[in-house]
Amino acid sequence: MFSLEEKVAVITGGGKGIGRAISETFAAQGAIAEIFELDPAAGEETAAAITEAGGTAQATVSDVSNQAAVNAAIEAIVQRRGKIDILVNNAGIAHIGTALNTTEEDFERIFRVNVKGVYNCIQAVLPHMIEAGGGVILNMASIASITGIADRFAYSTSKGAVLTMTYSIATDFIKNGIRCNAICPARVHTPFVDGYLDKHFPDNRDEMFEKLSKVQPIGRMAKPEEIAHLALYLCSDEAAYLTGVAYPIDGGFMNVR
Repeated sequence: MFSLEEKVAVITGGGKGIGRAISETFAAQGAIAEIFELDPAAGEETAAAITEAGGTAQATVSDVSNQAAVNAAIEAIVQRRGKIDILVNNAGIAHIGTALNTTEEDFERIFRVNVKGVYNCIQAVLPHMIEAGGGVILNMASIASITGIADRFAYSTSKGAVLTMTYSIATDFIKNGIRCNAICPARVHTPFVDGYLDKHFPDNRDEMFEKLSKVQPIGRMAKPEEIAHLALYLCSDEAAYLTGVAYPIDGGFMNVR
């Protein structure tokens, strides 16, 4: 079950955190992992780790907010692999702030990556999936796209756009055999979280880590591989009947109190 044997999967932001876990999990299930990563070292390190473990992967330095660069990278993959079966739109950036203190520059930066980046990748991949008779698109949204989170104005707005894009793609292309779903995680323990704590709470890092962990009723943050396991299911043939749905993976955040 959950085999991705010989499927070509593009994973954006696939060199770090959740993206790396998805790249490694998919490759372990037989997928050819095409990793888009802005950080060249992270992309190459992940691709090398997959290759060393017996999988197939290649890293491409790509800024998803740059449409021309995305188009060129997708065309290169199609030339190299002959197809694209799966697109995971995982690349994204965070921002902390309210509508009052979010600058125009920050707001536009969040949308360039989190919204335009998803659009760029979807638009580049869709013609190839349509020609092939189908495919799977998985978007990384957030619980911030379905409920209010304090001090996350721009981030929440961008992830709300990702969520509604998911519904739109699922509706417009269901007759082309293309499924599109979204994952809505709560807080995940990634290098970003560690860096944030190191920068802003150097004197009480452990205390803040515990506080952030306990926001989730289950008592901890998610592990990146737990998000990857849900991604694997949604991109596998076992989920062939699922499209146009957002899946919270939140340790009880939404419904358990």
